[in-house]
Amino acid sequence: MAVDPIRLWEKVLSQIEKEVSRANFLTLFKKTSLLSLSDHIATVAAPSPMIIDMVQKRFGDKIKELLQKETGEDVDVLYMVNTLAPAINETNDIGNAPLFVQTPAPKPLSIGHLPRVRPDFTFQNFAVSGGNQLAFVSSQTVAANPGTSYNPFFIYGPVGVGKTHLMHAIANEVYRKQPDRQIIYTTSEEFTNEVVEAIKTNETGKMKRRFRSALLLLIDDIQFIEGKERVQEELFHTFNILIDQGSQIILSSDRPPEEIKKLEKRLSSRFAGGLTVDIEAPDFELKTAILLIKSQRFGVELPIEVAKILATDATDARMLEGLLLRLVTMATTQNIPITKELAIKILGKAEEEKREHLHADDIIKVVCDFYRIKLTQLKGPKRDASLVRARQITMYLLKSKLGLTYAEIGNLLGGRDHTTIMHGVEKIDLLVDNKGPIVGDIMGISRQLNV
Repeated sequence: MAVDPIRLWEKVLSQIEKEVSRANFLTLFKKTSLLSLSDHIATVAAPSPMIIDMVQKRFGDKIKELLQKETGEDVDVLYMVNTLAPAINETNDIGNAPLFVQTPAPKPLSIGHLPRVRPDFTFQNFAVSGGNQLAFVSSQTVAANPGTSYNPFFIYGPVGVGKTHLMHAIANEVYRKQPDRQIIYTTSEEFTNEVVEAIKTNETGKMKRRFRSALLLLIDDIQFIEGKERVQEELFHTFNILIDQGSQIILSSDRPPEEIKKLEKRLSSRFAGGLTVDIEAPDFELKTAILLIKSQRFGVELPIEVAKILATDATDARMLEGLLLRLVTMATTQNIPITKELAIKILGKAEEEKREHLHADDIIKVVCDFYRIKLTQLKGPKRDASLVRARQITMYLLKSKLGLTYAEIGNLLGGRDHTTIMHGVEKIDLLVDNKGPIVGDIMGISRQLNV
């Protein structure tokens, strides 16, 4: 039976409204609509890129969950700008008809039908500096000549430096030129789930045909396949077939291939057989440029003084985007201008939340910055005295601040054995108890973490 998009969206919004204030609900969902649901793809419209971004960030997972619950199907959600989207009738409560005033739904942009790839992640809105220039230029070359220039193309670097943005930019560029060809973007976790499900349902042939028919296969966070033998075997064979038939493979990771532990040597050799490039954490100038570019996409004018304030505090691009979204949301909902005072207020709230939601990546990033070493050095095998000390302090902080297990810390630091982690934590514990010089380092790092 055909699904009525209007009634389906009404049911979804009735659940979301229970979880947010009326003001926020009207701000974010007043002019949203479900344009269509076909071939397991739901197309949601909103009046501006800013609204789409906020809806995706805050409610993307929830919307997908509710759509799947109501339809009983696996659904991917795509978003598009539609200034004529149907509006919520503010005089009625959700569930009381008529909820919508229906207007003709325009056809979604063709780029919107590339599953799992964000159409706004392009080369045109990627901020370039010395730390990512090689990755940027190489990505453009790969997009211009998929399967012939650098194959495979392996990008690595810490969280929030733009790896996923470049992968999506390549996919968008290839799709623009060859929309009839198979392009698959997935994460290593999703790839793993597909392999497991195919084995479970005895449909491995169907799964293999899907991945091996791709012109372009992009797998994000490939490091998470370490230790998964059946998944690595399937990827190895898929890898060889795609390379032989001239298809392009693009992989991303938080470390180079040789530092991914529990990875088969034959697969590690394949990963390193093309071009491997790293992306460094953004400097102050690049972070400022990123903010100015993203603010244009949101349709707001961000004063450069405000951008500098946010850039000083944020550590990576994801944090920058979160701060900008919060700033724009507060200015929009309260109908106030974007000023330095508002930015400082936003940062104050962000610092409170940072202390409450400290993440392992934060600790690792700050330790690397403090000792001026790369993430790959921290996680790598070298045993220089300075690197060993930095690793042990990282172990100590992950244990004392977050309470992680020794096994969890070992996995975060390149797959090290839990006994190595235990020794490192105990050694720093002893130095701290004896009030050694290392206490000053730990205090300095803790101040940067605000803990």
